[in-house]
Amino acid sequence: MATRPDSRDLIQQALSGRLGRREFIKRAVALGCSAPAIAAVLAACGGAKSTPIPTNAPVTPPAAASPRSGGVSPVASPTSAAAASPVAASPTAAATATTPPVAAASPTSAASPVASPSAGAGSTIGSPSKGPFGAAGGLGPGPQRRGGGGTLKILYWQAPTILNPHLAQGTKDTDASRPVYEPLAEFDDNNQLVPWLAAEIPTRENGGVAADGMSVTWKLKPGVKWSDSQPFTARDCVFTWQYVTNKETGAATADNYAAVAKVEAPDDTTVKVTFKEPTPGWFRPLTDAILPEHVFKDGVGAQARNFPANLKPVGTGPYKVDSFTPGDTIMFSINPNWRDPNGPFWDKVEWKGGGDPASAARAVFSSGEYDVAWNLQVEPSVLNPIVQRNSRQAQLGFQPGFGVEQVYLNESDPNKEVDGERSHFGTPHPFLVDKAVRQALQYVADRKAIAQAGYGQSGDPATTILNAPTSIIPPSLTWEYNLGKVREMLDAAGWKMAGQVRAKGNVQMNVVLQTTANPVRQQEQLILKDALASVGVHANLKTVDSGVFFSSDPGNPDTAAHFYADMEMFTNGPTSPDPQSYTANWTTAQIPSKANGWGLNNYARYSNPTYDQLVAASAHELDPAKRQQLFMQQLKVLYDDAVVIPLVARKGPFGYNSTLEGFQPSPWSALVWNLANWIRRQ
Repeated sequence: MATRPDSRDLIQQALSGRLGRREFIKRAVALGCSAPAIAAVLAACGGAKSTPIPTNAPVTPPAAASPRSGGVSPVASPTSAAAASPVAASPTAAATATTPPVAAASPTSAASPVASPSAGAGSTIGSPSKGPFGAAGGLGPGPQRRGGGGTLKILYWQAPTILNPHLAQGTKDTDASRPVYEPLAEFDDNNQLVPWLAAEIPTRENGGVAADGMSVTWKLKPGVKWSDSQPFTARDCVFTWQYVTNKETGAATADNYAAVAKVEAPDDTTVKVTFKEPTPGWFRPLTDAILPEHVFKDGVGAQARNFPANLKPVGTGPYKVDSFTPGDTIMFSINPNWRDPNGPFWDKVEWKGGGDPASAARAVFSSGEYDVAWNLQVEPSVLNPIVQRNSRQAQLGFQPGFGVEQVYLNESDPNKEVDGERSHFGTPHPFLVDKAVRQALQYVADRKAIAQAGYGQSGDPATTILNAPTSIIPPSLTWEYNLGKVREMLDAAGWKMAGQVRAKGNVQMNVVLQTTANPVRQQEQLILKDALASVGVHANLKTVDSGVFFSSDPGNPDTAAHFYADMEMFTNGPTSPDPQSYTANWTTAQIPSKANGWGLNNYARYSNPTYDQLVAASAHELDPAKRQQLFMQQLKVLYDDAVVIPLVARKGPFGYNSTLEGFQPSPWSALVWNLANWIRRQ
């Protein structure tokens, strides 16, 4: 059951510091909150260990695991066992069939040398990759000489606005920082870890991973330097942990470090991470960008957002930034201190942002002006002819497990303001806070028609918040398009037709549906608007430039995290085969607000103590089978609570010049993660 409005206000007071810990506990117990739920909120406030929880607080354990349903009892679940029937192309058709979960990956075209692996399939998560590796890391073999490759031109139609991945709110920014910043290791397409700054991947066999799950020790490559010639050491790893976990920093990656008790540097090439409790996801901390302490030491906490190094980074990667115009262009040149004397191949990299997906496709396939174009979210009727006419000049590849296009439903009121903040957690949405309404809206989207019209071979109907790893998606989850059922359920929930729009009392069902500006999403908006209108919900459509929507600017009201609308649509998904960080995005502790600079990721302001407990349990469960069941339970709770409307399970199409080699697409990494090993075939 979702948290009641009085509980929501209580939690918000605690998170914002307006209510002391002891008083919060007293009131929470009086409201019947469970001990684990109280502990979760205290942990988010930084006070779980210092304030004891009364023994009279009720305890609600997680539901028992079930191999099919995830062990959570369905309650008015938006599933259906209806007989199969063709899916109508019109968004006003009466009903469609249910479909089972779909595989996340699709083969690339026969002419493409880029592998398109199955997302989330393969070896044990976190085991070492067998390579072969490039001389400096990543999957090889890599270049045979430094430079001489000229300028590599990359086009992202969503323009980057910041080059600090710990503060970034979108793929466009984290990808753009990847030629500069490196992790200790990164996941390949087979769920295995590939070393970058690490000399080797920790295992139980080599003594790196503690048998009790309480620590992991990394060995670092010796002699690595930052692009400004300063030495890279284990102290930089310690600093990165301190930077991310400083609450005033407002790091988007903070949950990766939530289980960490301390990070130590016994010597310059050794990092030991000690956890608060047994932690199966030992690989989550430090497999994101490592920051240089000597550069960012004065940019921690309150200084983080406006710190100059966010726009002019110093990294250990193959390239350094020569110039960056936010929202436009980045110019990279070779890092003179790059550790591979025979790489990288490209003398310069020009990273252009802006435009639209169709223009990006033409810039690679037709004019050849660019070598690589990311995320070609173009209608098949437009993209296919472009690709077919120019198949010799360029190829179409796919990033598997690219995420799920989904509609977030705001459970807070975007029209009420509290202390200069709208969509405040303490102000419930007038109708989307009602689970019965959200469940009804699950039937409003013709997911098959949306996938076919907007994505073609790069998308399938989605049933849940992720499409990889496929091993944690409960097979019981289905979808159905049935406008008649929407009407019946809204009637039952008390929202009756009053003219053309449903209403209850003085409240009408009017919504603002916002998304980023591109033709595919505008087409999706129109399909959804027509479907909503046919069931008595009036939708006003709003588009926001992607550079703004996915920015981390706390002063801009149009970001996804502010969510000053009723519904918003975009693609999201995990960046690791271990989905802990991603599923944690729906916990109470991740609700963005003015107090945390809108830097957190629970955009829907969803709060469910049972869900919080399940996420906390999976963070510490060492048994892989039990942990898998916990993830399945989490997805089932979100499904039953109808927190989002999943639309399309995506595979990320990208275009690249046919002479390029070295691509190693991974569901979990930036398209350019292996850039150090790209070359041009002569």
